[in-house]
Amino acid sequence: MKAIDLMTPRVITIGPDATIAEAARTMLENHISGMPVVDAGGKVVGIISEGDLLRRVELGTVRHRSWWLGIMSGGTLPAEDFIKSHARKVADVMTTHVTTVDEAASPEDIVRTMETRRIKRVPVVRQGQLVGIISRANLLRALASGVSDTTGATAATSAATSVADDRSLKERVTAAVRELNWEARSHDAIIVRNGVVQLWGFASSASQRDALRVAAEGVPGVKGVENNIQVVDPAESGAWGL
Repeated sequence: MKAIDLMTPRVITIGPDATIAEAARTMLENHISGMPVVDAGGKVVGIISEGDLLRRVELGTVRHRSWWLGIMSGGTLPAEDFIKSHARKVADVMTTHVTTVDEAASPEDIVRTMETRRIKRVPVVRQGQLVGIISRANLLRALASGVSDTTGATAATSAATSVADDRSLKERVTAAVRELNWEARSHDAIIVRNGVVQLWGFASSASQRDALRVAAEGVPGVKGVENNIQVVDPAESGAWGL
């Protein structure tokens, strides 16, 4: 199992030239607490989260450091605080040191990265291009799906074949579900194990939830669908956060 098998392929992103207001609106509309910042070529250039928008002049929450900290930093800290609280563009307030994992990263690599960097989610890249995102929830879903380790040369070969088949099937199911583009985050993750599809995430109505199941069931090769999607009122704050 690799990052590509665990990740959520649909990622809400924003560009570095977008305004702070646009970033806040995007997070609110999609019920997320943070998102990758990507350039025109699809490369991840930063991460912006709610925490980056807390100290704002519009809110009257500008940070006031003690005078001696300003002196000790040579004026660097006050300057950084001013940018964070007054800048109008995402590029000026985002975190630029972005931790990512390759699509071929193992679960062990992913967990080690999260623990070392003390982060809750990590973008997944393919040759530098964003292809998905993995959160702690993705790892828990894989655990809940009954992932097991296989030992022995024959078993390992069989397992590798099964993973390849499941990965191909997942791509086809993802494509089928993507066509039902009623809202940006009508589903959160798709897991395929031995031909059985597990749908995870949220929908704003029972009919949308069922439509996603029907779309998955219609993909050739699907042996069954476990619909774990929850129906949640879109107005419920934070319900769809990663």
